[in-house]
Amino acid sequence: MTKYAWLFLCLTVVTAVLGLGEESQDGTTTAFIACGVFATLLLLTLIVGRRIKFDPVLR
Repeated sequence: MTKYAWLFLCLTVVTAVLGLGEESQDGTTTAFIACGVFATLLLLTLIVGRRIKFDPVLR
């Protein structure tokens, strides 16, 4: 994986753990929104890094 993919993976895990550990509703919501954003960016970096192959031909 690329350095950016590792970065987004770590940020996703940290924000998910933070979201589970928060006591306030606002903190939990913010952490889970950040987790979703980082997970999306992780998926994009994996696609750009060609670790996930996209096959447009349906078989």
